[in-house]
Amino acid sequence: MGASTRTPLRVVLIEDSPILRDMLRELLGELDGVQVVADADDEAGALAELERHRADLAIVDLELRAGSGLGVLDRLHAEPARYGHPRAVVLSNYGHGTVRARCHACGVEHFFDKSFQMDELLDFVQAQAARH
Repeated sequence: MGASTRTPLRVVLIEDSPILRDMLRELLGELDGVQVVADADDEAGALAELERHRADLAIVDLELRAGSGLGVLDRLHAEPARYGHPRAVVLSNYGHGTVRARCHACGVEHFFDKSFQMDELLDFVQAQAARH
């Protein structure tokens, strides 16, 4: 069987913890059909990387080094064409109803609590890559 010619699912990883960001980058990089094209630890950097790479998927932590993940989501929702219409999922410790409602209002597809099993996020991303 020949190598796949499908375009990989391009992911921008937005996470303030360098340890978690590096771990996720490594694990996501091992998935078939997935390419982590950039990462960022703050709102301005995230928006710049999303605009530059026009990724297919943004994995967004809500608490960032500067700014917030909600700020990123608001901009993606307000100006989707500027950022290439990426799908967004949230990875956060803040999962109460008000925050989730605001995320969903911004078009967030899934909300993963940081206490999640890593396999849940990886399975989700692999499924997105398979459909890409």
